[in-house]
Amino acid sequence: MAQRCSLAFLLTGGQVADRKAGALLLERSPRCRILLADKGYDSDAIRRQIEATGAAPNIPPKSNRRWKPCFSPVLYQGCNAVERMFGRIKDFRRSATPYDGSAAHSLKAVCIAATISYWL
Repeated sequence: MAQRCSLAFLLTGGQVADRKAGALLLERSPRCRILLADKGYDSDAIRRQIEATGAAPNIPPKSNRRWKPCFSPVLYQGCNAVERMFGRIKDFRRSATPYDGSAAHSLKAVCIAATISYWL
């Protein structure tokens, strides 16, 4: 059975690109056969890191990419579950607008919201 839930969270600044945080998230992710990600993670370095773990990356290529890697739109439909989870997290006002300046408190709020939304 495919597991379609977020397994790790990483808080970054608002201006940090996804692919910069992607390497840290991949270190925390469990073993899998296929890893789904959105276009923000489409870089050769992240693809190599995913393949080094023995998984196959299923990431839609950016439009400016010369070489278009293999991509399955059917498998990518699983990302919809993750996007819906982020939508549910944003419903929790505390995680959508961090009133406390502490990253640790914001991460705790996101983890609690994700746990609650996963069981709903």
